[in-house]
Amino acid sequence: MPEPAKIPVRTRAESDALVQDPQGGMARLVEIMRRLRDPETGCPWDIEQDFATIAPYTIEEAYEVADAIERGAWSELKGELGDLLFQSVFHAQMAAEAGLFGFDDVVKSIADKMVARHPHVFGDESRDKSAAQQTLDWEKLKAAERAAKAEHGVLDGVAVGLPALLRALKLQNRAARVGFDWPSTTEVLDKIVEEARELVEARATLTAAEQFEEMGDLLFVMANLARHLKIDPEAALRAANAKFTRRFRAIEAALAATGRRPEDSDLAEMDALWNAAKAAEKAG
Repeated sequence: MPEPAKIPVRTRAESDALVQDPQGGMARLVEIMRRLRDPETGCPWDIEQDFATIAPYTIEEAYEVADAIERGAWSELKGELGDLLFQSVFHAQMAAEAGLFGFDDVVKSIADKMVARHPHVFGDESRDKSAAQQTLDWEKLKAAERAAKAEHGVLDGVAVGLPALLRALKLQNRAARVGFDWPSTTEVLDKIVEEARELVEARATLTAAEQFEEMGDLLFVMANLARHLKIDPEAALRAANAKFTRRFRAIEAALAATGRRPEDSDLAEMDALWNAAKAAEKAG
């Protein structure tokens, strides 16, 4: 196994020159991160962090990238991608300090993986195949990689830290590949009705833990319905959240025009304002 990349050793003058160089590129960013983590001269907050404390920020930055794309906020996307890149540099710096690997190892790892997974581009395989066939080939290559890492179970390697809906989708896709799946949406819909009925009808007799479990079962089947319909449930829910936000803000705006707030209104009035906002969106 190759040794991790060494952290570059620079004099303070060399480091300062690189940090202040607008054209310094990735080397500049890596050096900035190294300086932030310097135990004697770095930033106290950055020095205190570890993989576990930084991971939530990494997830948050990834969502902010997705949010900028969804809103078409292209002027913001550059900065959001930079924030996400910085998270990779942060993790790589901590790994280098622990003697695990460095940023160059991260770059080499993903470059090697992309070359290996695209033999039709970088090798001698034919490019004359459909996107669907390429997806199947990609999955075969990933399965071989998992086998090399002693991940032999069908569900091995599905990251526990994924958003719950996305992880449900990936688990179901893995199971479906070996035939463990409902044949059509009809059976999925029947299961949704069954799970919803169980949750509602038995809630008077269920413990809080049992209700929690039943709610999870219902959400899991909802994710399965999205999969059968070829819909990304995370994206669909984000869109529903955005729609709810727009329409509720329209309610607030309409009430504010009369000098009131939602708590000064009632459900009937707010429902009418909601329907008006909905009609305005559809008319627009």
